[in-house]
Amino acid sequence: MATPAPYDLTIDFGGDRFPVSGPCPRLSWKPPSGISAYTDHELEVHVEGRPPVTARTGEHLYVEWPAAPLTSGDRARWRVRSHGAPQVSDWSDWHAFEAGLLDADWSARWITPADDPEHARLSPGTRPARLLRTAFSTTEVVRARLYSTALGVYEAFVNGERAGAVELAPGSTSYDRTLYAQAADVTSSVRAGVNTLEILLSDGWFRGQVGAFRKPAGWGELLAARAELHLELVDGTRQVVRTDEHWTSASSPLLRADLMDGQITDFGAAPGTWRPVLVDAVTAPAIDWSPAPPVRRIEDRPATSLVHLPDGAWIVDFGQNASGWIALTDLGPAGTRTVIDYGEHLDPGTGDLTTAHLDCQRTGDPVTVFVQHDEAVSSGAPGEVFEPRHTVHGFRYARLRRGVVPLDASSLTMRVVHTDLRPTGTFACSHPDLNRLHEVARWSFRGNAVDVPTDCPTRERIGWTGDYQVFFPSAARLYDVSGFSRKWLRSVRDDQLDDGRIANFSPDGRRIKFRGDPRLDMMTGSAGWGDAVVLVPWELYTTYGDRRELAANWDAMVRWVEWALSTARTARHPSRVARSAEPLPHEEFIWDGSFHWGEWCEPKGSRPAPPSDDPDAWMTTDKGEVGTAFLYRSTSTLARIADVLGRDSEAARYAGVAQRVKDAWRTDFLDETGRTSVDTQASYVRALALGLAPEKLRDAVAARLAELIVASGHHLGTGFLSTADLLPVLADSGHVDLAYQVLLQRTSPSWLTMLDRGATTIWEEWDGVDEKGDAHESLNHYSKGAVIGFLHTHTLGLRQAEGSVAWKRFVVAPVPHPSLSWARGTFDSPRGTIGVEWRTEGESLHLTVDVPPACTATVILPDGTELIAGPGRFRYPPVSR
Repeated sequence: MATPAPYDLTIDFGGDRFPVSGPCPRLSWKPPSGISAYTDHELEVHVEGRPPVTARTGEHLYVEWPAAPLTSGDRARWRVRSHGAPQVSDWSDWHAFEAGLLDADWSARWITPADDPEHARLSPGTRPARLLRTAFSTTEVVRARLYSTALGVYEAFVNGERAGAVELAPGSTSYDRTLYAQAADVTSSVRAGVNTLEILLSDGWFRGQVGAFRKPAGWGELLAARAELHLELVDGTRQVVRTDEHWTSASSPLLRADLMDGQITDFGAAPGTWRPVLVDAVTAPAIDWSPAPPVRRIEDRPATSLVHLPDGAWIVDFGQNASGWIALTDLGPAGTRTVIDYGEHLDPGTGDLTTAHLDCQRTGDPVTVFVQHDEAVSSGAPGEVFEPRHTVHGFRYARLRRGVVPLDASSLTMRVVHTDLRPTGTFACSHPDLNRLHEVARWSFRGNAVDVPTDCPTRERIGWTGDYQVFFPSAARLYDVSGFSRKWLRSVRDDQLDDGRIANFSPDGRRIKFRGDPRLDMMTGSAGWGDAVVLVPWELYTTYGDRRELAANWDAMVRWVEWALSTARTARHPSRVARSAEPLPHEEFIWDGSFHWGEWCEPKGSRPAPPSDDPDAWMTTDKGEVGTAFLYRSTSTLARIADVLGRDSEAARYAGVAQRVKDAWRTDFLDETGRTSVDTQASYVRALALGLAPEKLRDAVAARLAELIVASGHHLGTGFLSTADLLPVLADSGHVDLAYQVLLQRTSPSWLTMLDRGATTIWEEWDGVDEKGDAHESLNHYSKGAVIGFLHTHTLGLRQAEGSVAWKRFVVAPVPHPSLSWARGTFDSPRGTIGVEWRTEGESLHLTVDVPPACTATVILPDGTELIAGPGRFRYPPVSR
């Protein structure tokens, strides 16, 4: 009898409605059940117009392309079957994809709207979107592919029909070095006779506003687009329509389009005079094809309430904070202007929308007022829909004004828009608050996965490195973030400064590596943020088995670590100089002499001077304990990476350096009783989680951590860099009850306080909404949501085994607690779906584990008993036959 076939065939590229690759995609799949010990896999590859290719491999993750490199537009399909002894599985289903139009084969020219040089002089946030257009004639087509990209955000239309389903194309990249194109099947839109091809182009990430202070992105001055429409005709010939000097441009109905400020559309506005475009007025990097899935409309949410305020405004609540926009289907009679403002919170007194908590101000500067503002002017045409695709908003609520024209809730829909990540993890348990917390954290990450991992979808919307390195392990449980992360890391490398520092956020539209902004320059190079260039690739490798990503980032990692080591040797914090003019020998490994963000967002009361209260005092505080701890983490991780890459001499060198850094940390920040010099919860979490505390002091360190938590009324006092590790180190050091007390704490600071005060996403501050109902800072910052990692690794009990790669070995060790009677969850690992379910009956634990093929599980019972489980279903206690 035949066995099941391999499944989930993929390539390491993204694509819209079909995968699109470069010349040599890597192939991955999941082994079938029924073959407990396969020997190898057989591949069959068909590329249209070439003889089939077969190959054998012992791997099933990131298998190198076994055929000749693909050329532009090649259509390929492949399948696989697994060989055991003596079994052979069925063939998998075919997986089909296409090669994109490779850079050397583009013949289209870059075209710029004729009046764009004048628009470039307008302030960001006030510029309109422009139309680019051509007409062409053709005969009957059998296949049509549109390849397109832009410097700016664009949409393409063939005969008025939108090409593809990608939103905010071509996405957020470091445009000076990386630019991705999109491919769309537009066969059904092309007709015999005369056709039109149009591109709607706006500022987007290329030259729109960036960050909390809404500075203009500095990637370039002029917008531009490049496109080729490849037609295969019934008679067997081919035709190419491309951007060139024959295109024309005109004004569009989008009178203003900015990703941050919003969009104004006048549906009654006729296009202006069509004028010849500018050709090759820009320079751009080579065109590539993204490894990530695209941004798309993921789901629609109806309004949960619509309230008419006394001043005539309407307040709509969609019940969930998310990223996206509103689709409005009733625009009223011709000339009706609907004004929409978006936000996360309602004023507790008036019920009106308030966004004041998102305003920003630097010392000595005017307030930067937060704005998310759309307008639509109706033409009166039937079926008219306002859907602002050239902006994106973070919001739960919106305020609409439209004079005396009534508004109905059924005409309002929230479009949830973000990267179309494939879900991989589930979690549920007997405690409804923990289920809700898991969902809130998941929504928070969704709202911040808009092409790159951002800090918030409202005020800043930029890819802060620290945020993602903190959350990555949790993100990888929730979704397949492999391609998404590889895409972002390319920008991190693109933005690296010449001296090795990593920009605080990437893509870096402020372009700190080229601009002499002393303030930004001083704040670039922080521990815990720049370390993302080492830590995220390592987590990618251990989670997905992508060794190539380690190699791709190796040079950037080394440059970063060497800069940090050099800074530790040559710069000392003023307080250290005051204590001793001459450095002690170990101090060359103390990283305290440059800027660190430190334990950002510790609860108020856990830090002497919160940044918002006394910025100068906070900026000058010695954060050497944090810096040195992360210097150890990165150097020790770099040694492990060097070992994986076969760089033996570098592995030995960085392992030795890491030991010196650890010794220095112990010398300066830990005494013989297990007390840290800073004596904060965060420092004890780091000592345990990063392996800084010597074995003989770990119990004492954990005891002091527990003592501080109890003294604070069972409240956490950790900040940005340590909160994710707090509960795991408590549980792993024998303080399970305390871990759950902190997790289930209902007074601030705590996660459940957020839920009790109405959070639908994780807040930036623990008191994001205070006891009075007033909002503070961002209400969608996902980093604190990393606590859900504990729900997976400890409450459920599922974690990858130490030293395992791509979940080849994993551990199931539930940490039950009286507050819970059951938990269940799944993780769709690179080797197949793992399932864990447990329940307690009195003093007995009943456990079920589903182990995928080619995996091994170690099941650890609460009494410490260890059992080994191979592929298939494991039950404890064993089921009697």
